[in-house]
Amino acid sequence: MEITFATAKLAKSMNSDSKLSQAHGAELAKQIRKRLDDLDAAASLEDMRSLPGKCEELSGNRAGELSVHLNKNWRLIFKPNHDPKPTKDDGGLDWTQVTAVQISEVVDYH
Repeated sequence: MEITFATAKLAKSMNSDSKLSQAHGAELAKQIRKRLDDLDAAASLEDMRSLPGKCEELSGNRAGELSVHLNKNWRLIFKPNHDPKPTKDDGGLDWTQVTAVQISEVVDYH
């Protein structure tokens, strides 16, 4: 899957293991790297359903975004990077057609 980042600063941080560790600590940085590698290896978002990390669509004020669990509280937040967003007949996101995502943040929103 194609991965982009919401900002140049985020891209710089996410593409450097040392910067990831400085920003998030060694353990969380390791989980972030694993999830980014999973996304990179996936042909579509559908592939993420069978991998560790519970990839899920968010709701409420985060509608339109998805998250993948990094640990108990921390999440990697991203959204489909398609215009228009691929949807199913019922209006829901078509995970099989999502082949590009944009990472927006790493957050503990609990």
